[in-house]
Amino acid sequence: MTTPAVRWYRDEFGVVLVLAVLVGAVGLAHPDFLRPVNLLSTAQSSVYVGLMACGMVFPLAMREVDLSLGGQYALGIVLGAVLIRDGWSPWLALPAILLVATALGCLNGAITTYLRLPSFIVTLAAALLFRGAALALADGKQISGMPLDHAFFSVLGGDFAGAPTSVWVLLAATIALTVVFTLTRFGARVRAIGSNPDAAEFSGLPIARTRIAALGLSGFMGGVAAVLGLAFFTAGDPTVGNGYELTAIAACIIGGTPLAGGRGSVPGAVLGNLILTTVAASLVFLQVPINWTTFATGAVILVAVAFDSVLRRTRGRSTRRFRETHPDPGPDRVPDRDRVR
Repeated sequence: MTTPAVRWYRDEFGVVLVLAVLVGAVGLAHPDFLRPVNLLSTAQSSVYVGLMACGMVFPLAMREVDLSLGGQYALGIVLGAVLIRDGWSPWLALPAILLVATALGCLNGAITTYLRLPSFIVTLAAALLFRGAALALADGKQISGMPLDHAFFSVLGGDFAGAPTSVWVLLAATIALTVVFTLTRFGARVRAIGSNPDAAEFSGLPIARTRIAALGLSGFMGGVAAVLGLAFFTAGDPTVGNGYELTAIAACIIGGTPLAGGRGSVPGAVLGNLILTTVAASLVFLQVPINWTTFATGAVILVAVAFDSVLRRTRGRSTRRFRETHPDPGPDRVPDRDRVR
């Protein structure tokens, strides 16, 4: 019997290997890249999309997608900045951001479910609505004047135990959502519905409720990213977050969550996003012109996905050969004394 630890090692080995090779190669060319301060800065840069990718695993595993996360992120930051500017305590603005983000995610799920519309179309339209709302709320300009001496900004936007607080939040979220996805009834339902929606419906699983909850969780994680973004950048910019949702989807796919649904990996999504963030950071050290940044990122996505796919197919062939050479004896070939009565 394969233990969860062994399954994790087997499934995410390819992503870990790609990340290690990438960091090692850039470190050999530019040793300064391996300095702790730079590695922590790279990790800090990966937090916001990484949190979105953690939440995105759940809709993707159900064969759904959330394209509204970038807009939710911008709206959450602007909403928090407006509330703080108007006299709210930042600690009260925090739950307001999370509540609104979760409600918007659940709304996406409800529209998708009850109007029987593809989540791709619903969340694409929602992304435009959320982005427009953020621009209108901010009057098209950045909201500044935050009370920077408040603990909200110094704690959530600062460091803790030698690392950015946001990195610790990402680590905690990764652990928590991994447990939810792999060990809870909700996670099992998400995987079952994504594997075979017809069989899940026939067996009586609450598909509508699970879909709404999955998209609500995705929205919640976008809200967490918005809270940390506001604390770190100390301003409400309605233009932030463009393309974050696509990067989060790419990170999930690199990390082993297929668009076909049925399975996923929260740690893999975080590692996939670290690969993309490391590529962007390494281009600065390698003095690659900024015009080539998008091209290089796309190329790395293709290479990483292809490499991981080859490893998975190789493991699949090895598993099939093992089963062929070590067949299950079956009940008819098990001695009577060893049968379960």
